[in-house]
Formats: sequence, structure tokens, C-alpha cells
Amino acid sequence: MAVSTPNLYPVILEDEQRQRLEEVTRNGRAPAKKIQHARVLLMSDRNRDGGPLTRGEIAGLLGIHVNSVDRIRKRFVLEGEEPAVNRKPRLTPPVAAKIDGHAEAFLIATCCGRAPEGRTRWTLSLLAEELKKNRYVTSVCAETVRKTLKKTNCSLGGSNVGVCRNGTTPGLSPKWKTSSMSTQPNTRRKSR
Repeated sequence: MAVSTPNLYPVILEDEQRQRLEEVTRNGRAPAKKIQHARVLLMSDRNRDGGPLTRGEIAGLLGIHVNSVDRIRKRFVLEGEEPAVNRKPRLTPPVAAKIDGHAEAFLIATCCGRAPEGRTRWTLSLLAEELKKNRYVTSVCAETVRKTLKKTNCSLGGSNVGVCRNGTTPGLSPKWKTSSMSTQPNTRRKSR
């Protein structure tokens, strides 16, 4: 049996805090980590009926490590209820963006410009190579270029960016209106 160290950060909940934390654990709509952190605080409360549980008891009941219990208690005492219950927001994305604002502007300008010699239009792989050639990125794949262009509503459709490739629009072209389903008569009728 592990010896429990003294609680350096005693948790004392007010009635309103206790009600909020009990609501989080009861409704089941909150994220699992939030519910777990709320349970730790409720079990650690000095004003709890039967007294606070030790960190070892809490860890055993909730299936977490005793250090997690200590971190949650410490964050509650030093920072308050909100940071102790909710996850800390990430300041930077897990992977930095390959294409920044300058590279994106160059990509759009290139996409809107003339196609390279011997080509009728830009392809995603040609645009990726152009970005590398002009040293906006060290390496980039065609999928990253596609996502960037999709985000900016830039089309590789033809000579005019944003226009359908053959110059027709879906609503006005007879080619778009006809299909194998619309030319056949409806022989089946619903019976009531």
C-alpha cells in the first residue's frame, strides 16, 4: 500500500462550485476529461460529506495516476475552477502550415496566370513544383496545394478562373440538363 503524501493544495469548494461540478458529472454531455477532472475536485473537497479522499483513493476509484490528481488539485488552487476542469487550449497547431500568406499569394497569382509552356492549364503538381522552384517552400505535396486553393475558392478550370472549363454553366447547357434518367418515360406509378 502506497503512503499518501500530505495534500499541499487543499480543495475547498463553495456551494455554487460544487453544484456546477456535480451537474457536469451528472449530465454526461461534457467531454470525458472534463467529467473526470470534476470528479477529482468533488472527491478532494474538504467540505465533502465523509471528508476528502486521499489522492491514492481518488486515483484508484477513477483509474488515473496519483500525479494527475495532484496536478488537477494544484491547478484548481492556483488558477481556479475553469482551468482545472477544462483542457488547456493549444497556442500553436500541432503541425506548422507549409504554405504561409506570401506563398499563398504567389500560388493564387500563378494559378490565375498563363499556364507553363507546352501546357493548356496548371495542374496541382505543376503548382507544387513552381512553389519549390521559387523557394516559397522546401517541400510541398499536391494535396496541400489543393487544400490551399480550395480554401481560397480558386479554380483550375480553364482560362478564366472560377468559370466552368468549357465556358458553359450547369443550368444553361443542354448537356447538363439531359441524363439517361430524364429521357426515359416514367412507367411505374405509385399505387395507394
